[in-house]
Amino acid sequence: MKLSIVILNYKVPYYLLLCLDSVYEAIKEIKAEVIVIDNNSQDHSLTLAKQHFPETICIANSKNLGFSKAYNQAVKNTKGKYLCILNPDTVVTENCFKELIHFKENTPNIGAIGTRLIDGKGKFLPESKRQVPTPIVALSKLLGLKSNYYDTSFKPNQNGVTSILVGAFMFLEKEHYQAIKGFDERYFMYGEDIDFSYQLLQKGLKNYYYGKLSSIHFKGESTQKNKTYYKRFYGAMLLFYKKYYSNPVINLSLILALKLLISIAPRQPKAQKLSSKKQKALIITKQVSEFNSLKKSFENITFSDTIAINKDLLTEYKTIIFDASALSYQSIIEKILSWQDYNLNYRIKPKQGEFCVGSDSNESQGEVLHLDL
Repeated sequence: MKLSIVILNYKVPYYLLLCLDSVYEAIKEIKAEVIVIDNNSQDHSLTLAKQHFPETICIANSKNLGFSKAYNQAVKNTKGKYLCILNPDTVVTENCFKELIHFKENTPNIGAIGTRLIDGKGKFLPESKRQVPTPIVALSKLLGLKSNYYDTSFKPNQNGVTSILVGAFMFLEKEHYQAIKGFDERYFMYGEDIDFSYQLLQKGLKNYYYGKLSSIHFKGESTQKNKTYYKRFYGAMLLFYKKYYSNPVINLSLILALKLLISIAPRQPKAQKLSSKKQKALIITKQVSEFNSLKKSFENITFSDTIAINKDLLTEYKTIIFDASALSYQSIIEKILSWQDYNLNYRIKPKQGEFCVGSDSNESQGEVLHLDL
């Protein structure tokens, strides 16, 4: 077995299906397995996954174990030489894994590799490549001050050595995962990717950012910034510093800053409900009849069977819907990147599934448009 892709799901069934749809397109020429581990979502995530992708190995946990424990649990069952740790709200290109395997096998001393992550509107996510968050850097970020938290030493579309990768997408050899005993299970959520990347560096390995490959990460789909978020995120950072720095002055400063943030954070997030009503939409598909039911969701719909759209016409629309049955995921992501200056909203219909899904903000939980087929 060449590759094992491990996806941890929590209450995002439709994003999971879109992710799986793109993953299976990307492993057509690779001997690979796909494992979905669910942290007690109590929804139909695994049912849908098995219905549309029966070859998927599904693991159902009876409670939410958090990020680290669940991934370590799933990785124990993998058979591949390589691993990809993947979030369920991601979309990868068809050439993704083939290219990363080639890069890994022709580049010495690699720890983990990450891709260029963009959000649902095509904006680059700077956490794709980060510096080691020293205590001063972390404190500055915590207080909203300018810091060197992100790695800006090279452009987002370039490849290069970086220090810290993001847990939404990590590609590496299984033996390296095992060498550092996987993710530190003291981290429930957040910080585990920083610790993991840092441990690889301590082993004398280099982490790589592969900016020539882009992947979508719909931020905000299962995470919202409330008191729980701040406790977990900055609590994880405090754990990191206690583990590697053990400076009482720094630890106290972080604790005080953390308490301040928690005190002013909302108990419940201000949920933003996305709605496409009263908007004009362009649907790129060769199966017009499949989308007729969406006419009630938009002010006006225009159909096109080609992705070669005159940019001057884009200003007429607010939402673009891509049909993955007519377009490759690579071409979809390339168009989202090239059109990001037009402030468009994007929805994607996977090959497997009767819905379109997308997100326009990391403060929202996105939108699912169901098709009446």
